[in-house]
Amino acid sequence: MTGPDPRRADPLDVGLGGTPPPPASAPGPVEPAAGTTPRRERHTGRTIGRSLALALLLFATVVLVLFVVFNTQTVDISLVFGNVDAPLVVALLIAAALGAAIGWLTSLVLRARRRGRG
Repeated sequence: MTGPDPRRADPLDVGLGGTPPPPASAPGPVEPAAGTTPRRERHTGRTIGRSLALALLLFATVVLVLFVVFNTQTVDISLVFGNVDAPLVVALLIAAALGAAIGWLTSLVLRARRRGRG
């Protein structure tokens, strides 16, 4: 009966695909062969963050659309310069657009401040 291969760095690696690990006596990192591209590392944290942001955006959009669809009555909107009778859908869409614009402008200001400090 033979023991585990001492040349393998990972005891769970069964050798299915990929390049074999360098021998233990190798002096440093192995350079990729000429004509090959180095393997890209996966950034799972970034991928999970983007997926979560996309899911939250999709959820907020669905909730907003449902809210707009179920509120179809006409309302009196009081503006600084007068009153307007408009469907509630229009008021909600304008409020959502203004909220998105304020959030976007806030992120631009914060990003500019961070660049100024760095």
